[in-house]
Amino acid sequence: MSSTRIADEVRAYVVAEFLAGEDTSDLTGDYDLIESGVLHSLGLVRLLSHFTETYELPVDDLDFSPDDFRTLDSMVALVLAHRPATV
Repeated sequence: MSSTRIADEVRAYVVAEFLAGEDTSDLTGDYDLIESGVLHSLGLVRLLSHFTETYELPVDDLDFSPDDFRTLDSMVALVLAHRPATV
């Protein structure tokens, strides 16, 4: 799966789960989702769960911080760095 496809899927998930019905025209790859209040602690847990299921990330072995979920770009980087080669 290409980084572009992952970025598209992550963006679609964030929009569907956290911004449904909102104007998402300013949701760029570097938009700060935490500072803007789009994501909070429960949202981070939901995203982590989604990533472990969708991209088969090894959650027990992940070294991550909230900054890994701060922007769409940082989430894509997290997935790319930790996904198995076959996904």
